[in-house]
Amino acid sequence: MTDASNHGLDRSAVLTIVTTQLAEILETTPDEIIEDAPFSDIGADSLALIELVEAIEEVLSAQVSDFHFDDEDLEELTCVRDAVDYVAAKLNLA
Repeated sequence: MTDASNHGLDRSAVLTIVTTQLAEILETTPDEIIEDAPFSDIGADSLALIELVEAIEEVLSAQVSDFHFDDEDLEELTCVRDAVDYVAAKLNLA
């Protein structure tokens, strides 16, 4: 696991990253992204999810070295909250 405590990241910052990136992919605004809504309900298919993962990795790589999603964990990401919780856990955020 990577420690992000020295990078100024917290769960709120991760939520902002996830919603901003997903909104860009779905061509909407972050305000339209509901944390608990299943990806399928907000128009995010499997391709959008892959784009989201890649975008999150790219954004976080500027702040946290070697951050990546494990391919076998992607199936467990069904909503924004899952993605945020996954990133927070990998970064050891409280």
